[in-house]
Amino acid sequence: MVVELMRAAGPVWARDTMDAMSAPSPSPTEQVDPAVDEASASDTPWQAIVWNDPVNLMSYVTYVLQKLFAYPEPKATALMLDVHHKGRAAVSSGDKEKVEGDVAKLHAAGLWATMQRS
Repeated sequence: MVVELMRAAGPVWARDTMDAMSAPSPSPTEQVDPAVDEASASDTPWQAIVWNDPVNLMSYVTYVLQKLFAYPEPKATALMLDVHHKGRAAVSSGDKEKVEGDVAKLHAAGLWATMQRS
């Protein structure tokens, strides 16, 4: 009986491996304090934050910042170095809707990005 159950479920290592492979890894998400009302939230400026990741090359991050935000090469490089050395950099700011769009563009380019209140 026990052997039949083990065969039906498959080897333990295969189940553990598949569970680990199929589960998405957590990524930074927007943190909103529910105690703040919507009226004051709309007045608060927001920032798009790019996070360091083990996937994208530094030159690619610089390229994306130049293309998406029309930053000159020295500013894009400085922001990329902040991401690389400090782990994050604020790359744009503004109202919530604008920053949501910026974060979506950064995600589409394959960068890890979140938004937060300034």
